[in-house]
Amino acid sequence: MRAFFSIFRRASRGFDENRSLSKLLVVFTVSSGGLLVYSESKSYNGTKDADQTQIDPKKKRVVVLGTGWAGTSFLKNLDITLYDVNIISPRNYFSFTPLLPSVTCGTVEARSIVEPIRNIIGKRKGDSTFWEAKCVKIDAKGKKVHCLSDQDVNSELKEFTVEYDYLVIALGAQVNTFNTPGVVENCHFLKEVEDAQKIRRSVIDRFEKANLPTQSEDDKVKTLHFVIVGGGPTGVEFAAQLHDFVSEDLVKVYPDVKDLVKITLLEGGDHILNMFDKRITAFAEEKFHRDGIDVRTGSMVFKVNDEAISVKDRSSGAVSSIPYGMIVWSTGIGTRPVIMDFMHQISQTNRRVLATDEWLRVEGCDNVYAIGDCATINQRKVMEDIMEIFNKADADKSGTLTIKEFQDVIDDVCERYPQVELYLKNKRMESIVDLLKDSEGNRDRESIELDIEEFKNSLSEVDSQMKSLPATAQVAAQQGLYLARCFNHMKEAEENPEGPLRFRGTGRHRFHPFRYKHLGQFAPLGGEQTAAQLPGDWVSIGHSTQWLWYSVYASKQVSWRTRVLVVSDWIRRYVFGRDSSRI
Repeated sequence: MRAFFSIFRRASRGFDENRSLSKLLVVFTVSSGGLLVYSESKSYNGTKDADQTQIDPKKKRVVVLGTGWAGTSFLKNLDITLYDVNIISPRNYFSFTPLLPSVTCGTVEARSIVEPIRNIIGKRKGDSTFWEAKCVKIDAKGKKVHCLSDQDVNSELKEFTVEYDYLVIALGAQVNTFNTPGVVENCHFLKEVEDAQKIRRSVIDRFEKANLPTQSEDDKVKTLHFVIVGGGPTGVEFAAQLHDFVSEDLVKVYPDVKDLVKITLLEGGDHILNMFDKRITAFAEEKFHRDGIDVRTGSMVFKVNDEAISVKDRSSGAVSSIPYGMIVWSTGIGTRPVIMDFMHQISQTNRRVLATDEWLRVEGCDNVYAIGDCATINQRKVMEDIMEIFNKADADKSGTLTIKEFQDVIDDVCERYPQVELYLKNKRMESIVDLLKDSEGNRDRESIELDIEEFKNSLSEVDSQMKSLPATAQVAAQQGLYLARCFNHMKEAEENPEGPLRFRGTGRHRFHPFRYKHLGQFAPLGGEQTAAQLPGDWVSIGHSTQWLWYSVYASKQVSWRTRVLVVSDWIRRYVFGRDSSRI
């Protein structure tokens, strides 16, 4: 130990003398009695030197809007030395949003899941600047964005504009209230770190209020009624976290009111977690029933006031009023006003979010890209290009297509239209050849010849497999990584993010279209039990899956700092329990 403190003093002295960024990680290995010390030092001090601010006029300016999953993934993987990068966001940090339900109940502290964006970009070589401001307007014609900042000594909003050569929109989405009256005024949301902190304070406030001697029994019951609207992953995980918080920690602090707590989960559909495997859905509903969580499916909320929430049963049409103490609204996402305004500018008025092509470029704009929850890929249909595919494959111009002729374009068809591969998988066909054989009554492959009408019939049901990507952190992160790699090789591709397909002309892809790879999803259900749906339709439920959840979420943290903090929070909770203070 004496040697350890000697090392620590030298590391501290070095930090004071060199004013550099030093990191010291100390890990105690309890089982072996060992001690590991890791120290890293860099000359970066949080600001750029004068010579670093000299921007090469030949560099293209890339403006990134947003520091969420998509924007941060893009910035982490972009070669900043190739561009003049400007980042604009109303928050100066990235937050690990999948752990927000854990923050609401003190399982994890808020600061443990956030990383300042300057820490992420400041250590990278190249020209990058961050401004804490809100984008209020995108001018695609003028190639500039209008921003608003409230960072002023006179508390006046200051507007400024930033020009761009390339614009990456990663603004995410906002909570969708479906214009339900009273939701904004009376409900908590769970979208940002600040939301989770407000919920945590509100939960403690409810218990403190119910514990007052002035409260009647009926008032206590109402005050301690927690309602969650929305049976998706966020709502279910919050309900599970709240139940654990109450049953494991708060009952010890507030023994007089422990039997009055009630948790109600309202879901408009037939089941909670309806995007998961049915086995997970059934297990979650059964576990919540055992835990005493009241799950009401088929319940449509149509009004909320400061006393009760009005619910209509979808099957019977019966209307009921439910008194509550606190409501958390978790029913999906909506489009931000700045995105709606931009969509009107570029004539995308019939959509809910920005439409992009398969290379994540906003349709109708030059050099504008959109990633994350604010956008969706407008996947092209096979039937829209069926004539071009047929004509290109029909090399001898005979008017009929043989299997041998079609082999030349099969790879490009599957690359350009991912729904083809998905259709074959669902039909348990090994290749598109099987699809053509099936349409011809399982004839011998060598004898198959299709005219245009027969070819259309063969592929007529393929487009039915087209699905929009889910609005998840996993999708956003993969889009940011993909787009960064495209930008890193933009000059090599003549500043064009794609090349023509072979059946549309000559040449091959310069960049492959974006393809999402699903890596699985988790549903923490409380009581140290988690459900996981992994690739290959593999379902795992139980305590062992909880440890898998721990390891995956720890490894996916954006930095070693947050990784260590989150793991230490889990250990602290296990040893000392959750903190019940209002802070």
